[in-house]
Amino acid sequence: MAAAEVLDFEEYVRTRQDALLRSARRLVTDPMEAQDLLQTALVRTYGRWDGIADKSLADAYLRRVMINTRTEWWRTRRLQEVPTEHLPDVASVEDGTDQRADRALLMEVLGTLAPKQQSVVILRHWEQMSTVETARALGMSPGTVKSTLHRSLARMREELERRSAECAA
Repeated sequence: MAAAEVLDFEEYVRTRQDALLRSARRLVTDPMEAQDLLQTALVRTYGRWDGIADKSLADAYLRRVMINTRTEWWRTRRLQEVPTEHLPDVASVEDGTDQRADRALLMEVLGTLAPKQQSVVILRHWEQMSTVETARALGMSPGTVKSTLHRSLARMREELERRSAECAA
């Protein structure tokens, strides 16, 4: 990579790192894992930086790399899961605000979705991308984005209702 390209990439990272980290935080709940995700995506993008002809699309490219990386991690972890008779104690962080509790619940429910469904929900609702922008970022048709979003939100509603019924019982 030419020196000018390296400086261009460094400038891009310097100016966009906060927004990119926010995107990573929306993909994974753990702040340290979000930083790892972003760093991994930046390393992967750095090797292909000179191939991105339109640098205005760099955010979309990097988001796609983060989504693909997160999906790889998810698949790897899923293969490593071993069922047990006893569930481990889950540590919870209580900060006393309903907003944080709601966010944690929402992230848990979001975690029950498949990676493709998670990506669509995150890009449409947290990143506030349009259907067309989401389709472009994920490499799918706008119709697929709409139907995937519809099924994902319905699945999340069902999971929230199920949890609410369990708490009431």
